[in-house]
Amino acid sequence: MRLPIQVVEAIIFRRNGDSIEYLLLKRLPDRNGFWHWQPVTGGLEERETRTEALRREIKEETGIKNLIRVIEDLYYFEFSDPNLNQEYVYGVEVSSTEEVVLDGREHSEYRWCGIKDALQLLYWKENKEALEKLNKILEDGQV
Repeated sequence: MRLPIQVVEAIIFRRNGDSIEYLLLKRLPDRNGFWHWQPVTGGLEERETRTEALRREIKEETGIKNLIRVIEDLYYFEFSDPNLNQEYVYGVEVSSTEEVVLDGREHSEYRWCGIKDALQLLYWKENKEALEKLNKILEDGQV
């Protein structure tokens, strides 16, 4: 039996005045032409902790190095493709002046958006559920 593949997901957000904006990345089309908007997502490398993978993936996919805060244990889900994937979701706050520099090998564009637009753009149900949970935590001032 194969071990599950561990994946980290970073829902990056910034505060812009009284509003909260979320960073979404447009994935390049796969071989079938399918593309979608998503948070930063990536797998763990050998002997890497989830926190190390989270920071590495954020830097690789967005160029962002300076994190204000990481909200751990935000959300968790599993899926098969056909291997079992275990996805751990984190909320990650960055400065409103943080510059995004995409790695063009995975994503073609990025967008900062409010909760309503972000929920419309996200494709996967689990990404939407995690974003709604983070937004509620932030709106309720739980962190």
